[in-house]
Amino acid sequence: MISCTEFILSYSELFKFLDQRHGPRAVLKFWEGLSDDFLQNLRKLARTRGLQGLRVYWTHTLEEEAADYDMYATPNTFTIEMHHCPSVAKLRHAKHIKPYARYCDHCDVLYARVINDYGMRYRLEKIDEEKGICRLTVTKVTKGTKVT
Repeated sequence: MISCTEFILSYSELFKFLDQRHGPRAVLKFWEGLSDDFLQNLRKLARTRGLQGLRVYWTHTLEEEAADYDMYATPNTFTIEMHHCPSVAKLRHAKHIKPYARYCDHCDVLYARVINDYGMRYRLEKIDEEKGICRLTVTKVTKGTKVT
């Protein structure tokens, strides 16, 4: 099976192409379409299992990508501490292409669109985009809390 990481350089080039031809709004619309049309497995896990579903989804995904991360879950919070994102590493070490400048932004768009629909609030803190270090935190939203 071909790992999803084999396509990272192609993704970056596609994002650059869309941005250069049609502007950053086209890239955003593309990411929104991916989220809406192709993340049905995440959507189902978020809807049926909540925070535990997120754990299932990202355990599989991050193991497939061979990411260096820590994952934590409490009854009300799910956190991923990404120490080394393999996608960012692949982009930064490619000598023949320049990575799409806003490559890391796709995570915010793809995942927040799904997670925020199911009584949870998604927050991604980009700590060091050059090194692929970030923190994803998802919290259950209690009554009266506005999801942003």
